[in-house]
Amino acid sequence: MPPSASALPDVTASPAALRRFLHGLPGVDAVGLEARAAVLGTRSVKTTAKRYAIDLALSMIDLTTLEGADTPGKVRALCAKGRAPDPGDRDVPQVAAICVYPDMVSTAKEALTGSGIAVASVATAFPSGRSSRQVKLTDTRDAVAAGADEIDMVIDRGAFLCGRYADVFEEIRAVREACARPDGSSAHLKVIFENGELATYDNIRRASWLAMLAGADFIKTSTGKVAVNATLPNTLLMLEAVRDFRAATGRQVGVKPAGGIRTSKDAIKYLVMVNETLGDDWLSPTWFRFGASSLLNDLLMQRQKLSSGRYSGPDYVTVD
Repeated sequence: MPPSASALPDVTASPAALRRFLHGLPGVDAVGLEARAAVLGTRSVKTTAKRYAIDLALSMIDLTTLEGADTPGKVRALCAKGRAPDPGDRDVPQVAAICVYPDMVSTAKEALTGSGIAVASVATAFPSGRSSRQVKLTDTRDAVAAGADEIDMVIDRGAFLCGRYADVFEEIRAVREACARPDGSSAHLKVIFENGELATYDNIRRASWLAMLAGADFIKTSTGKVAVNATLPNTLLMLEAVRDFRAATGRQVGVKPAGGIRTSKDAIKYLVMVNETLGDDWLSPTWFRFGASSLLNDLLMQRQKLSSGRYSGPDYVTVD
């Protein structure tokens, strides 16, 4: 059972209170979690529903380029693809966001003018998180000042694994404040755990609650830069956490699996899991995203197959 709403107001009052709360969360039944995720991954989606699911998945993509070799031209090309994923079919939904490094935010912002597509930027010394807090906050402020609509921050996994939960909490809060704009609005904050480095399901549950208590708008599985990224079980665990958090506090938080989701079949498994665990409330780009680069191409090819009855040639989609 989730903690009651009355238990939450004082859980961050002190490092000791926060620790008691996080370690008081129910332990994760690993066997049950993995079995549930496996069952949901076998659900069959028929043709009509599959077309709907593919379009929904397209609209949830954070189309991403996070490479040292990124150039303004590459970012502009990615933005053009996000605006019109299939130039020959204007019914194809555009993506939710383009995700880039902070120095490419202004380029993406200009290329996406008038599209309604958000510009997301990784910050806080992504992907390692190994820098001073001042550097992380400057990184965040620079991205917001350049026009970022969303900030994807990484937690200090070293601090978390050492049990310094209050330090991680305060850093998320500080980044949350650094997302503020002069007009009083704020960029949305996605908090990345790097689940593959957290080692246990119990740690993923604790990180989920810690981030949400600190003000995260989204919780995100991973950077996509390590061996273990998004998986069905660790994403299911995070979906259950946001469900329980809303039941306890009334505040809704989004979820973003990232890394390793490359095919339409994979994406549909995640959508089924969202629907079965959270219902329609989370089945929109406002509350669920895919962090992906190659997924878009497979969704387009599967969509074309449903329309024409045949698979397209290799030149049907652009190579990112």
